[in-house]
Amino acid sequence: MGTSTEKAVPDAAGGDGGQDGIRGAGAAGGAATAAEAEGTREAGTAEVVHGTGTATPDAPAAPATPTTPGDLAALAAPATKETPAPPAPPSPATRPLSLSPSRASDFMQCPLLYRFRVIDKLPEKPSAAATRGTVVHAVLERLFDAPAAQRTAVGARAMVPGEWEKLLAKRPELAELFVDDPAGERLAAWLADAEALVERWFTLEDPTRLEPADRELYVETVLDSGLQLRGFIDRVDVAPTGEVRLVDYKTGKAPRPEYADGPLFQMKFYALVMWRLRGIVPRRLQLVYLGSGDVLTYDPTEADLRGVERKLLALWDAIQRAAETGDWRPRRTKLCGWCDHQAVCPEFGGTPPPYPLPVPGQARSLPVAAPGEGQGRMDLV
Repeated sequence: MGTSTEKAVPDAAGGDGGQDGIRGAGAAGGAATAAEAEGTREAGTAEVVHGTGTATPDAPAAPATPTTPGDLAALAAPATKETPAPPAPPSPATRPLSLSPSRASDFMQCPLLYRFRVIDKLPEKPSAAATRGTVVHAVLERLFDAPAAQRTAVGARAMVPGEWEKLLAKRPELAELFVDDPAGERLAAWLADAEALVERWFTLEDPTRLEPADRELYVETVLDSGLQLRGFIDRVDVAPTGEVRLVDYKTGKAPRPEYADGPLFQMKFYALVMWRLRGIVPRRLQLVYLGSGDVLTYDPTEADLRGVERKLLALWDAIQRAAETGDWRPRRTKLCGWCDHQAVCPEFGGTPPPYPLPVPGQARSLPVAAPGEGQGRMDLV
């Protein structure tokens, strides 16, 4: 069983963190059990298309219900200034309620990082790279609001500044990314980089031949075990024959083959959710790497997705055990250099805040840290 809702907002407990956020792979503590429990070798085919040129899928996208035609000039118009909403108060700590690809990757990378993000909800500094990814994703989503003939690289580039202004109006704290840039030079270079990524996409896919069935589709489903899976899919294409292709845009470079499992895991996660929702195994999973101009494709099988489901169930069991015992073990990796939580990580001499969930055997639950001691709502870009 399951439900699908477009553009719904996930809750703070285990919801998806956003576009192109920090992701990692690996296993630690209970996560190792999840990998061992998978038990079957995944099947399927994977292919990387390097360089430029239109990526031609086996199942071309078919027109869906058309959106209201727009004009790229109007889409690129400067955003209207809006009064930013006041920041949301810190939400109370809760047990993990659902799993997204980002949070699953967090736990596999470092269980303590998962705790800091999902349970403690520690704030994190805005990232220029992640914010750029959000802007680029917004352009590639809204581009399809225009009639096919108007979907040009020039018009798409012109949309970048406007999408940045819209994002800044919603997230005024992002201004700190360029607070030390009074002349606007770094901002101009950052916007130019985003425009270059958007333009590169046109060398990989032809938007005049695509009519996505869904864009930025929020999906969720509840497995028979009771585990809720949720996430956002950048694009869903449906061929006239009914074959489905899931597409995800990446603003970084394609990983070396030995590191491709992480991004593919995310896509298989989405494929599993779509299979459980619609009863159809997606024909193709496609990762479009705008940073390097590569396209990675994978054709999953039903056996693949059953294996992913077993892995997720084992991973969720490990997360639940950690939540019950309070044992969230840190795991030191090369990715620690990008972590905002070194000050409270034992691997770097820090002390985590008091664990805010009750642990069996305690006379009472430990107190949640007071404001100013690291607690707060974490909202990744």
